[in-house]
Amino acid sequence: MSDRDLRRVEVLAEVACGRLTAAAAAGVLALSERQVWRLLRRYRTGGGGAVVHRARGRSSNRRLDDGVQDLALELVRRHYRDFGPTLAAEKLAERHGLVVSRETLRGWMVQAELWLPRAQRRQFHRPRLRRERLGELVQIDGSEHRWFEDRAEPCTLLVFIDDATGRLMQLRFVSSESAFSYFEALGGYLSRHGRPLAFYSDKHTVFRVARSEAKGGQGMTQFGRALAELGVEILCANSSQAKGRVERANRTLQDRLVKELRLAGIADREAGNGFVAGFMERFNAQFAVTPARPEDLHRPLVVPAERLRDILCWRERRYVGRQLTLSYERQRIMLGETDVTRGLVGQYVDSYAFADGRLEFRWQGVALPYTVFDKNQRVTHAAVVENKRLSAALAQVKEMQDALPAPRMQTNSERIGYRRTGRKPPGRQGAEIIRSAAE
Repeated sequence: MSDRDLRRVEVLAEVACGRLTAAAAAGVLALSERQVWRLLRRYRTGGGGAVVHRARGRSSNRRLDDGVQDLALELVRRHYRDFGPTLAAEKLAERHGLVVSRETLRGWMVQAELWLPRAQRRQFHRPRLRRERLGELVQIDGSEHRWFEDRAEPCTLLVFIDDATGRLMQLRFVSSESAFSYFEALGGYLSRHGRPLAFYSDKHTVFRVARSEAKGGQGMTQFGRALAELGVEILCANSSQAKGRVERANRTLQDRLVKELRLAGIADREAGNGFVAGFMERFNAQFAVTPARPEDLHRPLVVPAERLRDILCWRERRYVGRQLTLSYERQRIMLGETDVTRGLVGQYVDSYAFADGRLEFRWQGVALPYTVFDKNQRVTHAAVVENKRLSAALAQVKEMQDALPAPRMQTNSERIGYRRTGRKPPGRQGAEIIRSAAE
């Protein structure tokens, strides 16, 4: 019996003995006078134990059957073992018709040791205040992960998320983070939403020149140069916590998107890029918020398709030597002799490298004919490769090594340079005849 029940028994005993009125007891127990008379009748007939609430120790009338709990946990163990309670409750209702609240399922999963309570999980930094308008700041990042689990090799997902609303603006599966992969994702973003005010990224070399003393490039990367031509600013965060919105989105996608791809049976990047459009709509409808101010700061893309293609490429300047030759990516390029190229000795021409492998050299917008020498290339010995591009570099190394012939051990004759003459060496008798003739 609780302390409250003991107090009620003491007060009711005083009322039963006539030392306290029912009205006074109602004030002491914070009950109505009718309730005091009701409890007094139960006290007189059943004693102090009758004062305890009759529902105590009984199951709730709204309690689910044990069979529902057993079925839900069995389905979670079989199909959704690594799902969180919220997503697991959604899939139980969507795929199995079993409607259970997420908090009820959370308790069941904690009891069955299928989920850890929040207190036992890692605590994260508190997010900063959002920007106020859509398109004011768009956070971008790449997340390398086994998005297709064991059905395909690991790859990188480029994530564009609006800071004001938390909306996923662009998702793109690529082999690794590179300027060309970001060009491809940026082209899709611009055609769908227009030009935002600014992008917010980490200090990856795609976005920021690592060396302040670097020569050429006007102090910006290829991606930065493209954004400058489009009138979009690029800002780099000083820490991962500063761009926590996209970091938390990556963590959520590594949970939800991986399992959605599994349920859909998708096993390659091309099919995954076709799937993410519908996934973003469902994700934004569930998790996006309304911005503080209704204005959309996206500006229309007024650049023609041909001009946009020339912006979203790798552009550099190359010096033309006396023989109308220039160097590009450890290759020797010879320009075709024309009326235009004859006057380019000692000048600089612009190189345009496109994502599809095309390479062009232009002088004041005019394409120049050329011939490529030294086609056989390899990854530079002891090249500096960033961690985010290590997978792509290793894939390139494997492709080049597979194209080479299998190594073969040299024989002793090959090592000393022996060559057969085609004549049969003399036997023992022949050798004696030759020796006697020589004498």
